[in-house]
Amino acid sequence: MHTTQIDIRQQLETELDRLTQRVTRIDSDLRATHDPDWAERATEIEDDEVLEGLGAAGRVEVAAIRAALTRLDAGSYGACSTCGTQIEERRLKAIPTVATCIACAV
Repeated sequence: MHTTQIDIRQQLETELDRLTQRVTRIDSDLRATHDPDWAERATEIEDDEVLEGLGAAGRVEVAAIRAALTRLDAGSYGACSTCGTQIEERRLKAIPTVATCIACAV
């Protein structure tokens, strides 16, 4: 089945909304005041480290989605950013934010 650019845009925008909300919640949780109890605070600090990692990963995904949307707007979505050849549809379907063909990715 052929995926249209409208379908791809809709998928990317839906994922962008989901991730943006997630990163916003993570950032809000990280700004929360820590418990005054030392043992509880230590646990919260460990949790914050995990949240910081999740937030960073989320921001990387958001950037990749925005870049893919920019390529869609520019008409270059699906073309390898390194060699210019068309990226296989199944690769784009599996990773809609991918910017390189398999040959250039390795």
